[in-house]
Amino acid sequence: MSEGRLVIDVIDNGGQWTHREWRMLRYMGVDTQILANDTPISELRKLDGLVLSGGAARVGLTGELGNCAAYLELDIPILGICAGHQFMAGHYGGRAAEAPAPEFGAATINLIDGGGPLFDGTPESQTVWESHNDEVTELPEGFRITASSESCEIQAMENSTLDRFGLQFHPEVNDSEYGAKIFENFVDICRRAL
Repeated sequence: MSEGRLVIDVIDNGGQWTHREWRMLRYMGVDTQILANDTPISELRKLDGLVLSGGAARVGLTGELGNCAAYLELDIPILGICAGHQFMAGHYGGRAAEAPAPEFGAATINLIDGGGPLFDGTPESQTVWESHNDEVTELPEGFRITASSESCEIQAMENSTLDRFGLQFHPEVNDSEYGAKIFENFVDICRRAL
C-alpha cells in the first residue's frame, strides 16, 4: 500500500463499462489503474485488491480471460463482475452456462441472509443493471449465494473466507441503485484485509 492509499486495480476483460469501475474506485480515493487481462503477474504492482471486469459475450464461459486464473491465485480480495464472476465460478469448480432468460436492463435482486459484507448498508430488495447472456449455474464449493433475481438464482456469491466476491450485475452503472455503496464495501473489505 502506498502512502496510506489503497491500491486496487481493474483487469479489463473487454467489458463495455470497465472505465466506470476504474472511475468509481478513483472517486473513493483509491490508487487504481486499468490493466489488460494478459498483464503478467510479475508486472502487477503490490495490490490491496483487484476487480475482474465484465467482458464480451461468452468470454466468461470460454476461459479466454488472459491471466485471470493466475490473478485468482493472489492472496488479496477480488471482485468479479459479470464475465469476471462467471470465470471465477468456473475457476473454483463451479459452472457458468448460457442463461435460460438473458437479462438486459433493470432487474430486481433480493439479498440472501443479508447479502454478506459486500451488501452492508443496502436494502434486502434493490434495482440493479443487467447485461448478460450467460450466468453462473453451479456454485463453486466453499461459496454461498448472496443475492438472487427472478430469472437468475446466482446474482451474487461470496466464498467462506470473504475474499472472493462475484456479481452477475453491474454495480458500476448508475442504474444500479446501491452500486456505489457496494464498491465502498469492497474497498472496506480490502482495507480490513491489510
